[in-house]
Amino acid sequence: MTSTTPQSAQPDLLYSQDEDALRAAVRDLLADHCDPAGVIAGTESGAPYDRAAWKALADGMGLAGLLVPEERGGQGATHREAAVVLEELGRSVAPVPYLTSAVVATEALLACDADDLLAELASGRRIGVLAVALSVAPGGAHKIVRAEGGALHGELTGIADAAAADVLLVPAEDGGLYAVDAQAATVTPQVSLDLTRPVAKVVLDAAPARRVGDAGPAVRRALRAGAALLASEQLGLAEWSLTETVRYLKERKQFNRPVGGFQALKHRLAQLWLETVGTRAAARNAADALATGSADADVAVALAQAYAAPVAVHAAEEALQLHAGIGMTWEHPVHLYLKRAKADSIAYGTAGRHREALAGLVDLQAP
Repeated sequence: MTSTTPQSAQPDLLYSQDEDALRAAVRDLLADHCDPAGVIAGTESGAPYDRAAWKALADGMGLAGLLVPEERGGQGATHREAAVVLEELGRSVAPVPYLTSAVVATEALLACDADDLLAELASGRRIGVLAVALSVAPGGAHKIVRAEGGALHGELTGIADAAAADVLLVPAEDGGLYAVDAQAATVTPQVSLDLTRPVAKVVLDAAPARRVGDAGPAVRRALRAGAALLASEQLGLAEWSLTETVRYLKERKQFNRPVGGFQALKHRLAQLWLETVGTRAAARNAADALATGSADADVAVALAQAYAAPVAVHAAEEALQLHAGIGMTWEHPVHLYLKRAKADSIAYGTAGRHREALAGLVDLQAP
């Protein structure tokens, strides 16, 4: 059937000049703050978060408030611009809580009546974290705590970036979303595969709390945005893995010729390039769908995560293997990308969970 949608209504997934300029600025900043050796050293120090990089991104460039309207204290940009930032953060495996604070927690607050707290997150003065396990998919079940007399009681696990948070946004069994000062909670690190985005257990024992809105719509909105823009981070991971692997194979020689000239390796790299290009299209489509309020946003998000997660893992695995011996060393950063890709593959729902959701959305459930 021929579409009657005007051509002007079709999404433009190409990067605008402003988006290209934003990318260049973020990439330059991260080159100064998040060099691979520094990121590795941070994971060894027990203090993985790069506070200087976060301050430069959030305060210096104002990127923490991209998704917040100007009248509510932010920059008034869209998910497209935030996606560009996340591509670059993925490319650098930057140890900053941008996805968890500037996207997920911010989106939760945008659905609530707490403009003072929203403005603080938008300015970068405070870091917010939604106290829902990183593995929970949009619309998925998650643990909640008990609210009693203006205080919260309970235990939550697998909370990404909780150790860096100033404020926790906690869903409670009474249906409310509560803001809790992180100092009022007991945050205990858990074993994390990805040392640049560690998870933690949060225990609330009569922690003073302020109700900021209804948890249901806020959590759904936040997790959907997290899943959508995570695809852009995964795109950045895949692009770094492909670019660095091609560069290395051009330099590495065997039998007096570049290893990259071997046909078998060319085929592997060509396949990886095709997968990465597909990931870019899916990630851009998801970001654009949220930015424009598309009726197909849920489909775009599920499709992006179903596709991007395995591609990022495959790209990082190929980078590790094709870098051979040096890729297995701790000094080479490829292990950071593989760990982030693996952790991202279960963040905000697995690829299988999103494929299942996608099947339901387009009415193609398995028999």
